[in-house]
Amino acid sequence: MSSPDLLPLAVALLIGVPALGSCIGIGLASMKMLEASARQPELMPELQTKFFLAVGVTDGAFIIATGIGLWFATANPFK
Repeated sequence: MSSPDLLPLAVALLIGVPALGSCIGIGLASMKMLEASARQPELMPELQTKFFLAVGVTDGAFIIATGIGLWFATANPFK
């Protein structure tokens, strides 16, 4: 098998693995944020700010990986 034959698998891995990790990470962070806000409701605004910042960084890594995967799919540098 040559590298152009393996390109769809590589692109699927570049998009799928970060998506899975991002979903798991955001789910765990959401669980802990809800748990913390249930324990101390007066800290909810500060918790939400930090939560959305962390979710943005986590989702940003997935978006970058998706962009790189789609770039490899359209402009194959391994030809």
